Amino acid sequence: MTESELTELTEPTGRAGPGAAPGSVAPVGACHRAAPRTHTRTAVPEVRPVRRRAPDGPGAVDPPGVRAAGRRARCVDAAVRAYVARHPEATVVALGEGLGTGYWRLDNGRLHWLSVLSPETAAVRRMLLPDGARRRTVVRPAHGFGWLDAVGEPSRGVIVTAPGLLMRQAPGEVRALLAACAERLPGGALVFDALPRRAAAVARRYPALSAGPLPGAVRWSLDRGQLAALAAVHPAIASVRELPPPGGRLALPGAVGGYGQRFPVLRAWTPVVCEVRFAR
Repeated sequence: MTESELTELTEPTGRAGPGAAPGSVAPVGACHRAAPRTHTRTAVPEVRPVRRRAPDGPGAVDPPGVRAAGRRARCVDAAVRAYVARHPEATVVALGEGLGTGYWRLDNGRLHWLSVLSPETAAVRRMLLPDGARRRTVVRPAHGFGWLDAVGEPSRGVIVTAPGLLMRQAPGEVRALLAACAERLPGGALVFDALPRRAAAVARRYPALSAGPLPGAVRWSLDRGQLAALAAVHPAIASVRELPPPGGRLALPGAVGGYGQRFPVLRAWTPVVCEVRFAR
């Protein structure tokens, strides 16, 4: 139904009862409640994030890809939060976020948010998460550049997030996207994740282990030693750096992540989250 494998859902708090006005929404699980409410709501229901329930059973754990994706999501959130602290009225462009709730996690009361989605996913998002005064859903292919025209005032700052997206594009498409952002978003930033070459080869052979949230084959990989070469894609790229993982741990399953700094060889297998900054 969406472009991403969601690790958290969104649930409207409103409920349609007897005599409810058209457009009222009943929350998930309403049929299990003992007694219906007697009042109705006609306004758009408030939306709140709902945490995904942990697996049941003794010793039950999430799949490694789910845990790793959650860590990288927190890493991307931290990068956006830091950028917005420097540019309070910036525009956050979330490429292919599906039903992501980043706006509610990161809103400072002044930023603007663009969700770039395919037509099918955009229709679902607008139904469940209607656009607001500072939050819009833009129907554009996430792998193209048309969404750049929807950025209203780039002079106030723009940060683009693309978790799980670039790794599923061809190398030429990744370079073209970086060049387009460098030319159109002076002073902006792009945050994305990628798999090193060895991990990408495993992900191609065993897609279930791929930690990116979007479906599709892994087509582009990035080793940590290639960051300098990535900065040479366009003269307006000021810097490319790896973002530190949340809690200082690498995105490896279980206790293995805690040994990443002591055993650098493990870094050849762990996803890298990068921030590209563009010069003014």
